[in-house]
Amino acid sequence: MRELTPREIVAALDRYVIGQEDAKRAVAVAIRNRWRRLQLPEELAEEVAPKNIIMIGPTGVGKSEIARRLAGLINAPFIKVEATKYTEVGYHGRDVESIIRDLLELSINMVRSEQTEVVRDRAEALAEERILDSLLPPTHMDPDDDPNSESAERRRRTREKLRTQLREGHLEDREIRITTQEKTTPVTAIATMVSPGDMPPEVQEVFERLMPDTSKDRTLPIREARKEIFSQEAEALIDREKVTEMAVRRAEDSGIVFVDELDKICGGETSAGPDVSRQGVQRDLLPIVEGSTVSTRHGMVRTDHILFIAAGAFTQSKPSDLMPELQGRFPIRVELGDLGWEEFVRILTEPENALVKQQIALLATEGVELELTGGAVREMAAMAHRANVQLSNIGARRLYTIMEKVVEDIAFYASDAANKEVVIDADYVRMRLADIMEDEKRSEFEL
Repeated sequence: MRELTPREIVAALDRYVIGQEDAKRAVAVAIRNRWRRLQLPEELAEEVAPKNIIMIGPTGVGKSEIARRLAGLINAPFIKVEATKYTEVGYHGRDVESIIRDLLELSINMVRSEQTEVVRDRAEALAEERILDSLLPPTHMDPDDDPNSESAERRRRTREKLRTQLREGHLEDREIRITTQEKTTPVTAIATMVSPGDMPPEVQEVFERLMPDTSKDRTLPIREARKEIFSQEAEALIDREKVTEMAVRRAEDSGIVFVDELDKICGGETSAGPDVSRQGVQRDLLPIVEGSTVSTRHGMVRTDHILFIAAGAFTQSKPSDLMPELQGRFPIRVELGDLGWEEFVRILTEPENALVKQQIALLATEGVELELTGGAVREMAAMAHRANVQLSNIGARRLYTIMEKVVEDIAFYASDAANKEVVIDADYVRMRLADIMEDEKRSEFEL
């Protein structure tokens, strides 16, 4: 994991998420504790359990955004799942253990990418030699032929000229013939119907042994063939067993699972109906969260030190509706508050991915200089807040509807616009949004 301090994590999240300081601090401390545990002696580190978190708040206030941005800050396996996709064993749906299998696959991809960078120089050199061999196929010299003969020297000079042209990019359109590895049709067909994570590890291994990869000759331009050849050479240089070992260790020590929509699996103690499956999902999640060993196609993975961050609106239920045993495995609870119009103003303008910045950049590609006045931004924020109060509260997602409504005509005519400078003020916003409340009420009534 990257050695980010809690302050640095919060500062990085502040660049994209407005408000919700309590949630940011809780996540920052939890992430830092992952790193701290790894610095302890092995005997003590084994006893330190992660402090799992539940984030409670309505939709659109930043729960998923905090988790998504967190993934970009840390060099650790991170997966976001929705609890509603999983069902109790025996019901139609994904097995909860597939969460850990998916996490391990992500960890393996991360480690493989890192190892690819380690062998990049050597793999690129080997790929270059293979391309030159395709451009100038080697001759089968007689044992008695002199490698210092004039013909051999002429061939070496030709090869070096091709190497120079190749490095200077003059041969990118030249086509060469390469051999690629592809999955056999039956395996591909099965993969489209069933997710690999849903297959028992033993079944996956059987299919891989029965239906190995097949070789196929293809003719590609050098610019495309280079990528394929590099991948083959890098894969051959990487120690697969070492990659798997490192990935398992990283998933176990640094893995983070974000479980969204946890409130949707809250159910009473009923004996029939969907609540049975919901209770079953909680029971199946419990051993994974508290620490167990999951079988995967790459070996056994322990979940004792994987950090679980759960989130839910909990409007129709509350965390106390979860199984007591599961509640105890999420000792830290953080409430995320509703967003007011002041937060909406900041969301529109401050983050690095702010909606106003996005629209200005998009229209700039057409040569249109867009400017939104402070009054226009405040008017959009006020309208979003008013719509959330009077209609359904969807948090900051309301701003997407507001923004698209405001710039709709400008975006439509931008390609043909004679005036390439457009200023949006509060009056224009009010004019564009005059009927939005009626449209929203009508759509909700129709639903």
